[in-house]
Amino acid sequence: MAVVEKVQNTPTERKANPLKSFITGGFGGICNVLSGHPLDTIKVRLQTMPRPAPGEQPLYRGTFDCAAKTIRNEGVRGLYKGMSAPLTGVAPIFAMCFAGYALGKRLQQRGEEAKLTYPQIFVAGSFSGLFSTFIMAPGERIKVLLQTQGIGPGGEKKYNGMIDCAVKLYKEGGLRSVFKGSCATMLRDMPANGLYFLSYEILTDEYKRRFNRPIVDLVPAIVAGGLAGIFYWIGGMPADVLKNRLQSAPEGKFNGIRDVFKDLAKNDGLSALYRGFTPVIIRAFPANAATFFGIELANAFLRQVAPDF
Repeated sequence: MAVVEKVQNTPTERKANPLKSFITGGFGGICNVLSGHPLDTIKVRLQTMPRPAPGEQPLYRGTFDCAAKTIRNEGVRGLYKGMSAPLTGVAPIFAMCFAGYALGKRLQQRGEEAKLTYPQIFVAGSFSGLFSTFIMAPGERIKVLLQTQGIGPGGEKKYNGMIDCAVKLYKEGGLRSVFKGSCATMLRDMPANGLYFLSYEILTDEYKRRFNRPIVDLVPAIVAGGLAGIFYWIGGMPADVLKNRLQSAPEGKFNGIRDVFKDLAKNDGLSALYRGFTPVIIRAFPANAATFFGIELANAFLRQVAPDF
């Protein structure tokens, strides 16, 4: 998720182009998943691991213990469980997110070179979260189930991949089961996306001001994107924990995100809202830097084949 127009070789602020953002965002999203999925698996397992009985040790003691046990028990491939779902859906997810952000900007711009205020940037970023939720929620549901199945004593392997998981969810509960956690996904992505785009704009504006540059160069843009990814998770982590617990829970255990929050607060304490934060932060910078690198590759290609696009 990132701003693409601001890194182009043009000295003016061009009006947002949703179609171009759709294309470049999709390619950037693929780079994001390929670089960050192993740490995402660790994050989800830490967030959803079974609660230990009194006197028992938790299944995982932390990020590195989770990684070591996963590799020891399942091999390196265990870290890539569930990647087919986000990899298949990530192009449209990121594409819709980028297009939603560009559309949110465009609706607020009054001229071709109109610069938005920071509150307007936050609104446009939040709008992008609304756009992407409808595609992201089913993929997140499938990903979480694939990442968490078979772990712990007597863990059952119920699904044989993305398609099998989707079919079984539909048979068991229809579209309602497939889209379980959609509201929680939206609760995470709307404010978190707003923080993401806002922090990126602030960082790139500061770079241009300090170094008197009309545009943002490639390396600073990648660094700003990586840092923006950290801000995204600082804002979105609590809702992500609730979403993952809801999506991985057996049917009937929770009646919604409020029930998940009450259960977490009562049994684990509010600090559990940031469980898995270490792998998230380790992952956030390189994954989002990879996103920007992918965006710039796509931008460079489009400048060659369609310079007026």
